Amino acid sequence: MLFGQSVFQSVLTRLKQEHGDDEAEEAGTGFRIKGLGVGFVAPTDDGPAVVATGTEAYFAFLPEVAELEPEWQPPLPEPEEPPPAPPVIPAHLLRLTTEEIAAELAITAADTEATLAEKRRKFARANHPDGVAPEFRENANTRMKTANLLIDTAIKGLFWR
Repeated sequence: MLFGQSVFQSVLTRLKQEHGDDEAEEAGTGFRIKGLGVGFVAPTDDGPAVVATGTEAYFAFLPEVAELEPEWQPPLPEPEEPPPAPPVIPAHLLRLTTEEIAAELAITAADTEATLAEKRRKFARANHPDGVAPEFRENANTRMKTANLLIDTAIKGLFWR
């Protein structure tokens, strides 16, 4: 192989030198290579001069390849759903003072130990920290502590009457 020529171009150059320029002119624009049965006319020009390396050289000889679209394309990723809206804190979990919780419990002097236990269960169903979102557990815990303190104090008062 000569420098700067492909194997094919170097074969054409060697044939041209062996057979002389007169046979090349008879064939027209190329050489007829014997032994191929049908015949093959190879161009005598050196083709386009391409000076490139790597990927550029590869695509210089395959310009139509870059224009083709691939038959298979990977599936597009599913669009991500927006994150859910943060939960809204229930209004009753914002009432944290002892007075507000005592008003909700409505403890009276007429309450018995059974009615106070029922009030505790009812309050716990609505306010227990395990039954609310994690963001609101601190408020629920504060409400339950306060309610238990108020109810326990009322039960102790029943025994001191």
